Amino acid sequence: MSSRALWQQPYVNVFKHMKIEEWKKVSKEGDVTTYMDKKLKCSVFRIRGSVPASNYILLPKTSSQSLGLTGQFLYLLFRPSPNKHFIVHLDITAEEGHVIRVSFSNMFKEFKSTATWLQFPFLCGAAHCSVYENTASTAKQGLVGPAPPSTRWTCLTMDLRYVLSIYLNRTHSHLKSIKLCANMSVKNIITSDLLFDPGVSFSEFRQSGVMLPDGTAPMPREMCFPVTKGQNWHHLYDYIRFPSDGTKLPFDSIQKGSNSAAKKVSTEKSPQKEESRIVSLSKPVQDRVSLVQQITTPKSAVSSTKQRSLNQKTLPELIYTPSGGSESPGSPGQRSQAGEEVTVVCADDAGVHVYAHCEDGVYAHMTDSEEEITVINAACPRPVSLSSDQPVKLPQKLYPDPILKLNRIIGFGGATMRCAVWSSDGQEVVYPCHAIIISMTLSSGQQRFFIGHTDKVSALALNACSTVLASAQTGTNSLIRLWSYSGGVCQTIIPTHTHALNLLSFSQSGGVLCGVGKDSHNKTTVILWNTRRAAEGSVVPVLAKAHTDVDIQMMKIAFFDDTRMVSCGLGNVRLWRMRGGSLRSCPVNLGEYHSLEFTDLGFEQGHTQDRPVDERTLFVSSRSGHIMEIDYVAVEIKNIRRLLPAQESHAHQREKQTFRTGAGIAVNSISVCAEFCVTGSEDGFMRLWPLDFSSVFLEAEHEGPVSLVCVSSDGSRVLAATTAGNLGYLDVGSRGYRTLMRSHTGSVLGFSVDGVRRRVTTVSRDSTVRVWDMDTMQQLYDFVSDDDESPCSVAFHPSMPLFTCGSSSGTVRVFDIQTSSLIAQHRQHMGSVESVIYSPDGQCLFSAGALGYLVLYNSSQNDHHVVRVLGNAVARGVSRGPETLAVSSDSRCLALVGPTEHIITIMEAQSLNELLRVDVSILDVESSTLDSAVNVCFSPTSLSHLLVTTSANKILWIDTHTGQLLRQVSEVHKHRCASLAVSEDGRYLLTAGQNSLKVWDYDMHLEVKSQVFIGHSEPIRQVRFTPDQMGVVTVGDALFFWDFLAPPQEISHSRSLAIEVSPHKSAHSWVELNEAELSNESPREALFQPSPPAMKDSEGFLCDSTAELQLSPTAGHTHSPKHTSFLRVTEWVTNEDTPTIPANPSRTEKIRDGHTAIRPDCYKHFTPRFKTSVLDQTAVAPPSGQAGLSLKAVIGYNGNGRNNMVWNPDTGLFVYSCGCIVVIEDLHTGSQRQWFGHTEEISTLAVTHDAQTVASASGGGASHSSLICIWNVSDGCCRNRLSYHKGAVQSLTFSRDDMYLLSVGDFSEPVVALWSTRSFELFCTVQISVPLHDASFCPFTADELTLVGSSAVVFTHIQTRANGTELQVQKVGLPDAVGQAEVTSLCYNTHHILYTGTNSGHVCVWDCNTQRCFVTWEADGGEIGVVVCRGNKLVTGSNAKKLRLWSVASVQNLRNPNNKSSTGQDDGAQVQLEQELLLDGTVVSAAFDNAMDMGIVGTTAGTLWYINWADSTSIRLISGHKSKVNGVVCSPDEKHFVTCGQDGSVRVWALQSHELLVQFQVLNQSCECVCWTPPRGVYEPSGHTCVAGGYSDGTVRIFSLESAEMVLKLQPQPVSVCALQYSHYGHVLLSAGRDGLITVSSPVTGVTVRTVSDHKGAPITTVQCTSKQYKEFGLEGNELWLAVSSDRRVSIWAADWTKDKCELLDWLTFPAPTPPEDVLALPPSLAAFSPSERGVVVYTGYAVEKEIIFYSLYKKQVLRTISLADWALCLSLCSTGRLLAVGSNQRVLKLIHSSSGRFQDFPSHSDSVHVCSFSWSGSQLFTAAHNELLLWAVHGL
Repeated sequence: MSSRALWQQPYVNVFKHMKIEEWKKVSKEGDVTTYMDKKLKCSVFRIRGSVPASNYILLPKTSSQSLGLTGQFLYLLFRPSPNKHFIVHLDITAEEGHVIRVSFSNMFKEFKSTATWLQFPFLCGAAHCSVYENTASTAKQGLVGPAPPSTRWTCLTMDLRYVLSIYLNRTHSHLKSIKLCANMSVKNIITSDLLFDPGVSFSEFRQSGVMLPDGTAPMPREMCFPVTKGQNWHHLYDYIRFPSDGTKLPFDSIQKGSNSAAKKVSTEKSPQKEESRIVSLSKPVQDRVSLVQQITTPKSAVSSTKQRSLNQKTLPELIYTPSGGSESPGSPGQRSQAGEEVTVVCADDAGVHVYAHCEDGVYAHMTDSEEEITVINAACPRPVSLSSDQPVKLPQKLYPDPILKLNRIIGFGGATMRCAVWSSDGQEVVYPCHAIIISMTLSSGQQRFFIGHTDKVSALALNACSTVLASAQTGTNSLIRLWSYSGGVCQTIIPTHTHALNLLSFSQSGGVLCGVGKDSHNKTTVILWNTRRAAEGSVVPVLAKAHTDVDIQMMKIAFFDDTRMVSCGLGNVRLWRMRGGSLRSCPVNLGEYHSLEFTDLGFEQGHTQDRPVDERTLFVSSRSGHIMEIDYVAVEIKNIRRLLPAQESHAHQREKQTFRTGAGIAVNSISVCAEFCVTGSEDGFMRLWPLDFSSVFLEAEHEGPVSLVCVSSDGSRVLAATTAGNLGYLDVGSRGYRTLMRSHTGSVLGFSVDGVRRRVTTVSRDSTVRVWDMDTMQQLYDFVSDDDESPCSVAFHPSMPLFTCGSSSGTVRVFDIQTSSLIAQHRQHMGSVESVIYSPDGQCLFSAGALGYLVLYNSSQNDHHVVRVLGNAVARGVSRGPETLAVSSDSRCLALVGPTEHIITIMEAQSLNELLRVDVSILDVESSTLDSAVNVCFSPTSLSHLLVTTSANKILWIDTHTGQLLRQVSEVHKHRCASLAVSEDGRYLLTAGQNSLKVWDYDMHLEVKSQVFIGHSEPIRQVRFTPDQMGVVTVGDALFFWDFLAPPQEISHSRSLAIEVSPHKSAHSWVELNEAELSNESPREALFQPSPPAMKDSEGFLCDSTAELQLSPTAGHTHSPKHTSFLRVTEWVTNEDTPTIPANPSRTEKIRDGHTAIRPDCYKHFTPRFKTSVLDQTAVAPPSGQAGLSLKAVIGYNGNGRNNMVWNPDTGLFVYSCGCIVVIEDLHTGSQRQWFGHTEEISTLAVTHDAQTVASASGGGASHSSLICIWNVSDGCCRNRLSYHKGAVQSLTFSRDDMYLLSVGDFSEPVVALWSTRSFELFCTVQISVPLHDASFCPFTADELTLVGSSAVVFTHIQTRANGTELQVQKVGLPDAVGQAEVTSLCYNTHHILYTGTNSGHVCVWDCNTQRCFVTWEADGGEIGVVVCRGNKLVTGSNAKKLRLWSVASVQNLRNPNNKSSTGQDDGAQVQLEQELLLDGTVVSAAFDNAMDMGIVGTTAGTLWYINWADSTSIRLISGHKSKVNGVVCSPDEKHFVTCGQDGSVRVWALQSHELLVQFQVLNQSCECVCWTPPRGVYEPSGHTCVAGGYSDGTVRIFSLESAEMVLKLQPQPVSVCALQYSHYGHVLLSAGRDGLITVSSPVTGVTVRTVSDHKGAPITTVQCTSKQYKEFGLEGNELWLAVSSDRRVSIWAADWTKDKCELLDWLTFPAPTPPEDVLALPPSLAAFSPSERGVVVYTGYAVEKEIIFYSLYKKQVLRTISLADWALCLSLCSTGRLLAVGSNQRVLKLIHSSSGRFQDFPSHSDSVHVCSFSWSGSQLFTAAHNELLLWAVHGL
């Protein structure tokens, strides 16, 4: 020991050594005091403060000094302050000279590590027997966060050597410094090389004479905590040792050990014998640890326990039943019955009883909390019972126990397809299936299971004599299990401390196991274990361990020497040897082949006496096709061969050329035996070669690349596995090939069982539907879909050999298995089909879609024709699985989750008429959250019982007649219950939650109501009883078949299953159908290549080998129509019109014979404004009455809409749209109401003739259908939401009697839909061959209407019949005088006269009776978009901005068909232009009274005009911006607000009335920013209120509000002005440009006072000013101002402009990751002074995290941050209430409380919210999204 460390023995009292009370060698900062602790009865130090970094004790005082403490253990005696955080920093010097900081704190959520810093979470303990201690004892997650209210004094022991060695691989030298930060109390710090026992003081040690283990010592007096007589130290204080054996999450945290306290308590107990007693179980414990099958078969040995040093008088008597007294563990058929003796093991685990049984199968015993009951590195004894004088009362439970037994699994692989091994006798194959290992006997196909892994198995190895099986699992907590192969018992578990273990290899003797994986630093790790004593349950020691940077894809131990290994990988082949406890390797010189990727290796087999045992050839395969022969002794390459593709010779025979260059065959695996070598390659062939590779003598072709080949020990069989999930073997002697297992390569989504033919069909994420034989596990059929479409759900017909499949494209297809043909195909869904189900009688088929559609089909006929379609019937979403629908056993009722997730609806199965609705969210009145339904299931025996699983992990029993809640069970699973099923006799219930399966007593009368079974490594998607009730099927990662062992109950009824099926003609198949006998791999000789058999469909055509799927883009929508019925449509086929189409036709049909639709050349056709924003679907508006904001007014009108304004002159109803909001305004008072229901831009409106109902339509965005909302005018509620059209809705119109609503689709889908206004069911649809622009009903008859479009007028008649409603259409072309034109508008007049306008400016007059145009004239020079006719007056509006009034009184006289002047020439002479008005934009909407005296007209400029023809006047009613709003600011007196836009306008509005007062327009420029002069009384240079605007040409213009004129023009910038602000007192005007320059100008003279160039090069985004005290922050000046640039830099300045002083106060640069290439995609950098926290700057911008940062100018540090869901586009701070407003690209306005972080979302805009601004008082808020301007009233949070 060095002299430096001698003085530190046995320990160092650090506080005493540093003389802390003098504070000369130690520094303190902040609130550090001393006080007398009542508990410890001594003086301690207390550190307090809200910021831990500012309140601390630092030892030593300066960083240049060092403590130099060399002790291995650091003891910290402290107590965390209740409800507070603390942090401790230790600077430790390593021998290499590096200083490593080790920090621990209860602020840390997880362990973090760098090369110089380790951060450990600290889990605070709580007072003994407190509620926090009880909570922590049962939780897997520790109490991370602030300390609990009742904390205890703690002795923390940290092993510094261990920390540096394990986590950083460095050697500890000494402790350099210690920093104790708030909030805590500290008694002392000790360092020592001894491990002190806190429960034993030095005095007690000397008196009792207790022997302590070597290296430990009693606690010194200076470290002791006082313990009164009769009490236990561990009941009063906490002892935490790191490293810890605690099991709480997060990992690598400093926490109290699980056994530390228990061990000490046990030494204090009296050694007297106690009587056994019955431990009562609480109900949660009974449910959690129910009677579950054991994880391993118990062994017949009792593990010995260590004798304790304390003298015991007597020991508890153990009664032990040896294994020989019962049937052996391996005996089949042994099962516990109701009358058998059950052994109860009582332990110190809160009374948990574990029941174990001996079974021939191997099962895992796991509770629902996924805590596995297992023994690590120990033998498994048989259960023992403690003696008791009283009988043990057994709880009532399910019998038999276990009630399920795993029988078969269909599946292979999971984590890898390269793991499969032969048993030593070659009669069994061992392979993984996700988390289970399966041993299959070849002769019988019987499977044995090795269950225990909690994640997917990544590697397998079986020793040569097949006694020990090793398996590794994936995941960060990778481990190895060693199994007894014959008994199926897990003998021991080896923790690997690696993050991924992918290779295992046993030595020939089985005594050494080699593993290869990755460590936490992603370095390759090679580990050798000694497994010789693994069978005894002993600890498996590590023989050697090595880290390497080389890639290893395969590594094997040499069969002739346990100490030698060989590995290969990318660019390397290495020979390894273990010597002296270390692993060393030697690379093979590869020469020019050093860049090859080597995949597998194998040793030459056999041995002769004339050569050494290690003189062997090593065969190595590669991805390039090279196979190398390496001399193992000489470590050099002997020979190189390359496998090349077969070449066709003249004789058409296959030849292998292996010695020339060219594109080789990638070899994935190689296996060598004494006679031949086998290769498995990427081309799907397994080939057998002689050892000289002269030629191929046998090969077998597979469906996919061969990933593994393995020769049995006797060389008679070759095992092959493929990446397609197939496993099979080749019998070399008979040349026969047998497929052992096929499997899905993706998760299984659902299944259906054919009970008649004992078949199962499954649908998987690998885009296949497969049919399996339940008895042989063989795959019978394989349906493969196209890449653009994937199957989602499947259902077998109850009696016929048919199954139905729903796909992601919304298509439902019906297949006939016997004929291998597609017999029906329907496309009624817009989104994916999540559930399909047949009624038990087979008469009905139901399908439910992700977008809410429910479809009923008649399945009694093979065509499965559609009976009814309902929209908005099923809850939307793709996460509910196949059990969204359920049909009762009598086929009368259908239950479903919908129309929302909170509602359960019961319907008549035959008609889909609604019977009952149940809201499950209100059933539990005590719940604080809304519950939602997940799955539904009818009880087969009790028809009035409907079982519902909910998101709160409950099962509800609901009466199907009354909706009454009959029963409920809570905490069914830890996770959401994904599936449930009831047995046919109604006695048992199955539930699946996450990876576990439960069997319940249906009546819930037992004390232990369920049994739990595990095995799946992925969530179980569906569970079902087999039709014979003898089995259970579960799917998830694979297909599991369980034996259901409950005794069956006699069924009194039977069903006839013999139904004759008539053949049907097949349609074109959408899949490739592969039958098992055609796709089984079979070996063939190299020179023989038979042609593959061709499969024909029923029409004799060959099925295309490439699956072809016609797919249209999956459409979705925000809201679906409620209970929409589709009936047949008949259309008159004329000219180019399409024939009659049924309702909701297949969307794969293309317009105009497949030609891409082209947008017509007319402005009348609506085009949604292009948006890059995406709506946040998770944003939910706050409940009414609790919102922090309320919409006060909508400023403006959407001029981009078409006919999106309606006015009823009789009732005064005035409605228009702005963005996605429908606005109802009172023309007399100006008050507004707003209707919210749309999320996209509204295209058009319509109102009923009684003015009681309004319809509005909006697009659905990029992936949704359009939405039509039906509103009640009286209360503003949305009655219905309809969705049908894929594109935008071009026009809406109501019939004269208001019985019909007509909707017209845009050019992308010119379909007309007719709706009933009573139920809003869809009557019929018709597709027109030309784009349509407008539609109108005849005002005199309810069954006539007219459509207008490209060069056509379509006269339409509604025909109502007994079997439905039809639309009969007749298309008529335009007269020759007009030519080819777009008919854009129409309006009816009296006497069946129709006026239409065209894009060429013509008006055509039509006789509706004869469908003939008899008058035309050129009414305008531009396109006529609006035509309104009343009496003898006609109004036309055009894109020439003209509104014209015509007199058409004489037109009626021209209807005579013999009048030769009609239609042949311009008839303008017959009409007279009376008046003309010039408006501010193109006319897009118009409404006039019956006398045509007055009306309202809307233009594209965003203006609604009041028109009075009598006075020839036009008055603005509503004004708005046409282009993007760049800024909005409220005036200081809050009487006005100003806006600026890209159109160059600055507009001043009255805040009270929202009317436009004055507009300042600058042509050909964009006004980028705007600001007001400061409040009056502060500074009045001119005595007038002014507005300043910054423009894109670099100018600044100042406008006077009083004179309504410009008073000053400045040119402060050479580039665009992007930020503008008056100083706080108005002395100067600060303007910032896009070049980063900031100019300070005089607002009076315009003279430039100063130029600030610190931000030069980056555009300025924000400039803001505020006041300050004159010498505040140490700088002179009476105001502060800041500037923010786009490069995330913020400068804060102190200024006194009257003295021309301006000094930099602070400069902030915020870090960020590398920005994307598209700089425009970056969010802006925003900052502002906090009005509620003086000296605080609030910032947000592009950074590592999406957050708002609060920075203190006083403390020069960040105070706090608030996380955001999306980047902020705008930021505004309220002067009251600590509120912030943030807008984002997700169209959401967030109102945030800056202290608590509480927020509310307001998704009221249809585009990105890029402007938000509070008024000066904070009572109002302005927001803008493009040209949408909203005014909110602020209520606060």
